[in-house]
Amino acid sequence: MSAVLTPGLGGTAQAQVANRLLVFRVDDIHFSYDGRQPALAGVSIEVGQGEKIAILGSNGSGKSTLLKILDGLYFPQSGSVMAFDRSLTEAALHDDAFAFDFRRRVGLTFQDTDVQLFSPTVYEEVAFGPLQLDIGQDEVKERVAAALARLRIEHLAERAPHRLSGGEKRRVALASVLALGPSVWLLDEPTTGLDPRSQSWLVDFVLGRSEAGDTFVTSTHDLGIVGEIADRVYVFDETHQVVASGPTDDILGDEELLLRCNLIHAHRHRHGAVEHSHPHGNYRHADHDH
Repeated sequence: MSAVLTPGLGGTAQAQVANRLLVFRVDDIHFSYDGRQPALAGVSIEVGQGEKIAILGSNGSGKSTLLKILDGLYFPQSGSVMAFDRSLTEAALHDDAFAFDFRRRVGLTFQDTDVQLFSPTVYEEVAFGPLQLDIGQDEVKERVAAALARLRIEHLAERAPHRLSGGEKRRVALASVLALGPSVWLLDEPTTGLDPRSQSWLVDFVLGRSEAGDTFVTSTHDLGIVGEIADRVYVFDETHQVVASGPTDDILGDEELLLRCNLIHAHRHRHGAVEHSHPHGNYRHADHDH
């Protein structure tokens, strides 16, 4: 089955989300870091409340930049971003009331957890966000205890984050967001550095929070988890644009698209004097024998 190809969010996709409460609406945004080389070139997406969205693309296609824009860390040079029916701009985030509400509702975990974790201990790391919410000390303690317990890292509370394993750091990063009580999660390449068991745990975490009504936008090129953590997918290519969007099964079933966007590769095989290649991605490892 072929995926729906689109330079952004076409009329059909707009109709599909028209009746849902939108968390984000991104319309034709352009962004570059140096004013010359684009990181995003006319990107449009919509995210409905309670949806699980995956942003697929190879390294350097613009996925991480998009998530940072959705988190209000960067702002596009042109185009518009709406969050909770309000323009997400630098000026809007200077409004203390809006900024407080936005930061409480939206949480981002970085691809590199070492960038995100900076406190001397895990406990202080998880407590940092709630302490910025101007809530009582007792509630801060309750939130930290609940987050540590939910992520099963109570035993790490007094450890230094930089001395933890990759999987432990990922749990601490998620706990630091969970303690804020967000309803929207932005996960940037969340399986980076995780072993298979930790990846399975991460999928369970996403599914559990999704069942509770949370919204997820996950950037990844790891097709092995997409079928479980996403209902709908946007695909980026090296032009820094959305080149396809649609239901997860449709996107994952379009091998031509995945090959073109460097999300799967072709393995070469030799049978006697004959050599041939066929598409191969990690989400299909069990489909054939070598």
